[in-house]
Amino acid sequence: MNNIQIDHSTLKERIDTLPEDSVLFRSDFPEYHTEFVGGTLAELTNEGKLVKLAQGIYVKPRISKFGIVLPSVEKVVQAIAARDNAEVLPSGITALNVLGLSTQVPMNYTYLTTGSERTIKLANRLIILKRGVPKNFCYKTRLAALMVQALKALKQENVGTEEIQTIRTLLTKEPEKNDLARDVDMMPAWMKRILKPMLI
Repeated sequence: MNNIQIDHSTLKERIDTLPEDSVLFRSDFPEYHTEFVGGTLAELTNEGKLVKLAQGIYVKPRISKFGIVLPSVEKVVQAIAARDNAEVLPSGITALNVLGLSTQVPMNYTYLTTGSERTIKLANRLIILKRGVPKNFCYKTRLAALMVQALKALKQENVGTEEIQTIRTLLTKEPEKNDLARDVDMMPAWMKRILKPMLI
């Protein structure tokens, strides 16, 4: 009994010393019995020290004068990707938003992943991780991978003068010009027709 109490305080202390905005996983503490870890995490959640995002995923929020502040969507997604040893890629409106091709703030954030599919509630928004096919992750530059997802969401008929200007600016800023040129050659034909002349 005494050992359990010592372990309990030690685990709680470890979690207490983690920085705010940390993303925790139930599997982060393999040296403890899983039920014990689950009970401790549930207790800290009830005390308001942790917030449960999904099965086995918790965050240690910042506490401001306005209340609880959760980590950014990007931080949560990257932590999950690192835990799964997976790649993630914004898709749909999320990709458009990341590239500045839309000012619309997504109600739900969608990502393609090479890891497990899951849906996570972050405040009043959902983070949806969907399994992506390998070709989505075959581009050498992140810009090209993002561009494919964004243009797919935008659709060919909606690529106007304003979008062309934003795309041209993004391509100009990409440092890996050779990799980008190879990536553009791998894109769907209609995207290649739009982007290829901007590389010259």
